[in-house]
Amino acid sequence: MRYQRSSALFTEAKKYIPGGVNSPVRAFKAVGGEPIFIKHAKGAYLTDEDDNEYIDYIASWGPLLFGHAYAPVLNAVIEKAKKGTSFGIPTEIETKLAQLAVKMVPNIDKIRFVNSGTEACMSAVRLARGYTGRDKIIKFAGCYHGHSDSFLIQAGSGAVTFGSPNSPGVTQGTAKDTLLANYNDLAGVKQLVAANKGEIAAIILEPVAGNMGCIIPKDDFIHGLRELCTQEGILLLFDEVMTGFRLAAGGAQEALGIDADIVMFGKVIGGGLPVGAFAARAEIMAHLAPEGPVYQAGTLSGNPLAMSAGLAMLTEIDEKPEVFTSLAAKTEYLHKGIESVLTKRGITHQINRFGSMISVHFCDQPVTDFASSALGNNDRFKAYFHGLLDQGVYLPPSAFESYFLNDAISYQDLDKTIEAVEKCKL
Repeated sequence: MRYQRSSALFTEAKKYIPGGVNSPVRAFKAVGGEPIFIKHAKGAYLTDEDDNEYIDYIASWGPLLFGHAYAPVLNAVIEKAKKGTSFGIPTEIETKLAQLAVKMVPNIDKIRFVNSGTEACMSAVRLARGYTGRDKIIKFAGCYHGHSDSFLIQAGSGAVTFGSPNSPGVTQGTAKDTLLANYNDLAGVKQLVAANKGEIAAIILEPVAGNMGCIIPKDDFIHGLRELCTQEGILLLFDEVMTGFRLAAGGAQEALGIDADIVMFGKVIGGGLPVGAFAARAEIMAHLAPEGPVYQAGTLSGNPLAMSAGLAMLTEIDEKPEVFTSLAAKTEYLHKGIESVLTKRGITHQINRFGSMISVHFCDQPVTDFASSALGNNDRFKAYFHGLLDQGVYLPPSAFESYFLNDAISYQDLDKTIEAVEKCKL
């Protein structure tokens, strides 16, 4: 592959944009080398500024279930744009999308649209605190809920200690109200709850994690969290920015058979445009302004372009539920193919998969949380990433990210990917 134009564009971008990118993972710091710059995309394929073509396994980090430039979504946005791009005034399409989302997702009565997953998670935590009258939250190491201050917290020195900021600009005052637990460790969560009795407003997690690779919750963990929250008057928050409308029409709640108290969405609900949302039962959402005292606002919230894209995407999902069967089958095929190649080559690995999310870890122990994910051989992952990139396969440029398949990917594309793994120097 030739990356001359991408390299030149990256050099120019660094003059005006911090690190040359507008989101850190794009800079290829975790894998080395320089990022590619995309010129256009269609279906399963990306084309970069050097006219190299790639099979895309990130799907804009999840939302593009049917592939890039999907006609129903594209046409909806084009037609809506002709009528104006933003008003800061209510539109009918906001209600239409809300009606459809409430119909598709279990255990929600009302939904509030915002502009990003970060904003959705930040607002949901504020709502949980306002509803419960409590200040503290529990989050899990390796789960990412955006860059709001409350979520940029690292582990303390013991299971019941407060967290501390892991980014300059986050205050100790903010950090003291965020407690950190280990994913899939119910006993640790119970210990935190017991040590902070009556003080915890919410437990927030990715129900199927995607930011430390694809990590699947153990049954006793996820069901235990629901039971614990009910017993202790704590709200259970599902960050479904990645999993919502991807793992099932009703998201992870449907796929796992668990009802959360507040659910946060992003990505898919806007058909790939900038959008987020949070939703809950009516009695919880009644605490949100202008009905209640918990304030949240945004000029671009519910903007007509994002709403039109979201309505088109959710309509397609609602009318074509077979997409989930197709995506799961393709992901299983990829899993078995990569596993067969790596096993045959004698390369130590673990593969995690749930629905259309999958990740490959170069380690010899099951990957069930952030600590076990961090044991992977990062040098081997770098070779794997660049080896596939040079053969026209674009993976997440980090060992700590899930892949997201789109249904435009063909079995021929999957076979090409598996062959690329076989040729890769690892």
